[in-house]
Parts: sequence; structure tokens; C-alpha cells
Amino acid sequence: MDDTRNRRGVETLFSGGRLIAVPRKADRRTQLLEHLATTLFAAGEEYTEKEVNARLGQVHDDHAALRRYLVIGGQLTRTRDGAAYRRAA
Repeated sequence: MDDTRNRRGVETLFSGGRLIAVPRKADRRTQLLEHLATTLFAAGEEYTEKEVNARLGQVHDDHAALRRYLVIGGQLTRTRDGAAYRRAA
């Protein structure tokens, strides 16, 4: 999918900078998660769970669900003990 079209599609999920709904359809959710990973987390940086929660909390109240979706979807990696997160390559 074209990058511009993808961005436009993801933008419809936001209002006033806040995520209004997490898509149920897998393809649409993947688009959202990729957008969140690239806009909220710098490549090569390591984040604590608290930092991840704070960044995700800027866009949606259920930061725990978004964090879980990002890890399960492969957009973020987590250390075995859950202490550190990184944007996946």
C-alpha cells in the first residue's frame, strides 16, 4: 500500500491527536500499530515500560492494550523480563 494512502487512512482513526478506536480488522490494526511504532518510538532507542506507557497514553487511555498489540504484532520487542522495549527493525 502507498505510504501517503496509508497515512491518510490512519489519520481517520484520530481526533484531536487522540486515537478514537482501535480497529478490529487485522490489516487496519497493523497499519495503526506501524504508525504508532514509527511516530512514538525512535529506532535504536530503549524504553522502560513506564516510558512506553507514557508515550502510548498520549494517544489512548488503554496504553496497556496498545503496548500488548505492539509486542504481539512485532512492532516493539521486549526483553525477557519486560524491563525494556525497543522498536523492531
